[in-house]
Amino acid sequence: MLRIKLIKSPIGHSVRNRATIQALGLRKISQVVEHEDTPTIRGMIHHVHPMIQVEEVEGTPAKRNNKGTGKKVTGGPKKAAAVAAPKPKPAAVKAVAKPAAKPAAKKAEPKAKAEEPKKAAPKKAAAPKKESK
Repeated sequence: MLRIKLIKSPIGHSVRNRATIQALGLRKISQVVEHEDTPTIRGMIHHVHPMIQVEEVEGTPAKRNNKGTGKKVTGGPKKAAAVAAPKPKPAAVKAVAKPAAKPAAKKAEPKAKAEEPKKAAPKKAAAPKKESK
């Protein structure tokens, strides 16, 4: 079991390191998370070790009901009957006939003429240059 604490901000570090910190579940400085000691977690720790503090602890990770949202969990577990019963489907809604859309007006296309080679436009003659004395 590993207890990981964020001690330095990931701001100013590479995008890859910031993503690794986020994947470890760390969001704020001084936040502590616990993970199983696996090669995957060890590799993530190796990449971002300057920003975190790691200590080995005994036991299994503590389960959290609030999923890190900061909200208080109230009430006990839900009743099995309420969870197992499917919600009734709403009554069929009658389809309202919509007015038909007007068809798009088609432009009359001129009939294709036999392809004729395009003639180049005649070039304008250049004005005579004035001679300097």
